[in-house]
Order: sequence, then C-alpha cells, then structure tokens
Amino acid sequence: MTVVIGFEGSANKIGVGIVRNGEVLSNPRRTYITPPGQGFLPSETARHHRSVILTVLKEALEEAGLKPADIDCVAYTKGPGMGAPLVTVALVARTVAQLWGKPLLGVNHCIGHIEMVRLITQANNPTVLYVSGGNTQVIAYSERRYRIFGETIDIAVGNCLDRFARVIKVIMLLHYVELPYTVKGMDVSFSGILSYIEEAAGKMLKCNQCTAEDLCFSLQETLFSMLVEITERAMAHCSSQEVLIVGGVGCNLRLQEMMGVMCKERGAKLFATDESFCIDNGAMIAQAGWEMFRSGQTTELSDSWITQRYRTDEVEVTWRD
Repeated sequence: MTVVIGFEGSANKIGVGIVRNGEVLSNPRRTYITPPGQGFLPSETARHHRSVILTVLKEALEEAGLKPADIDCVAYTKGPGMGAPLVTVALVARTVAQLWGKPLLGVNHCIGHIEMVRLITQANNPTVLYVSGGNTQVIAYSERRYRIFGETIDIAVGNCLDRFARVIKVIMLLHYVELPYTVKGMDVSFSGILSYIEEAAGKMLKCNQCTAEDLCFSLQETLFSMLVEITERAMAHCSSQEVLIVGGVGCNLRLQEMMGVMCKERGAKLFATDESFCIDNGAMIAQAGWEMFRSGQTTELSDSWITQRYRTDEVEVTWRD
C-alpha cells in the first residue's frame, strides 16, 4: 500500500497530512491568527510556519502511528500561494525527503483541494467551484486537464468578503440591499462591488437606510448568486449533473444552500464538506500526491521550486481517464 505525506502552507494555515490508499491517517494543522481587522503578511506568516512545522510533522507521524521508513513519497505545495510561506514548506519537504531517502513531489494547491473533496464525497465527475481567500474558479475535467471555465478577473470572493468585514466589523444576516452584479460571460468581477459598498456603507448607515448587518447579508447574497450563475452555466456546457464546492469559502453554509437550490432545480447533486477538509490542510496535498505518485510522477530536487502563480489547468492529470 502506498503512503504519502503532504505539507501544506501556502497561506495562513500550516498542515501535515498522511494518506494511505484513500484513507486519511492524520491531518494536524495550525493557523496563524492576526489581531482582529488585520490581514496576514507573508514574512510574518512564514515565521509562524517555521516555528511550528516540525511540531506538526511529529504530530502527523504519531497520530498515524507511522515512522519515516513507512512513508513512500513526500508531497508539498508547489503553488499558488504566498511566496515566503511556500518557500518555508518547500524547504522542509526537500529536507525531509533527502533525510528519509524518499521521492519528492510538488503539488498544485487547487488540485489538492479537488482531489481531497472528491475522495471524501465520492463525487464522480463534477463541475467544481473553487472558492477561497485567494482563488475563485469554475473548473471541469476534460482530456487530462482540470479546465478553467470561468474565474474572477480581479480579487477572489474570500478576499472581498474579508476586506468588507474589516470595514463593517460585523457579520449578521438581515435585509437585502441592492448592489452591483457583475458577471462577464463565464467570469466574475468583485473589486467594483467592494469599492461601491465600501464607499456607500458610511452614507447608508449615517442616513439609517440600512444596518451594517443588512450590508453584510447583501454582499454575501450578491457574490454567491454570481458564483451559482457561472457554475450553472458551466454545468450546462459540460452536461454535468454534479457540483463539487472546494476551498475555504466552500465551508459557508449559505453558499452550499444556494448551490443546493440550483442543483435541485436541475436534478443534479451537490457535494460539499465542512472545514475539516475545505480549509487548507496537509491531507489534501498528500491525497493529490498519492494520485500523482501512483501514476508515475515525481519531482527532481533541482525542479522542486515554488511559484506564486500556478494555474490549475497547467497540470497534466495523469491519474484520471
């Protein structure tokens, strides 16, 4: 049986997971948490990852009940993500692979999300909505590639929600306020909506036109409606009867509810999971690495670099028909 250990640390989560033939043996992680209202900087995030990664590695091995000799391959996140945290994780993965005498494998972060949730939900060939703090894509598999059918042309949906949350400082749901709705073919744009609501929020609240809770609710409803629309369009194009939501924003129950309504109307199935596997974790890199390693892929030490820009459709999917 093939055992793969995966290292993930492309943003503020650092995780190490171990997978054996489709079974998650361990998946500990840590989160770099900043003061309320502040984002996380690459250098400080990398410093956090360096301080805990060996502890998390030890936990992963102990929880799985394995020793380094039991590992067949070491996988790590090659990209996309924040440069400094990615370098930290790649450095540890390279070192571990050499110390243990194991092959190394660089994994695309998005494909890690897809393969992990495909494993957990047993979705067959779904249209994928990938939504997180740094990415927003609608994806479908075709001819050995995860093809991107639509994506954000500016900021990601998670980034849009986070930035407005810092401005408004509450997250509660009440009454809908009409906001700009920007779908361009198969793509979406969030930066204009964010600029509009950031500028309008102060005036609306001062004039008692709405509450802060109304604005939070309205922004979420508008963004998620846009995502459901382009996902449904991709389903129609691919004649798909399955939707798979992956990425950190995929934990959002309201997004799952709205997507579920659309799927029900089309007679389709929705597959989603909770924060255990939606949010960045080491097991997702291990699972994608497991698939890649079994299909004959490895990464030479000289090619084990990282990249902040690594599109989903750049990867040849050698493990699917």
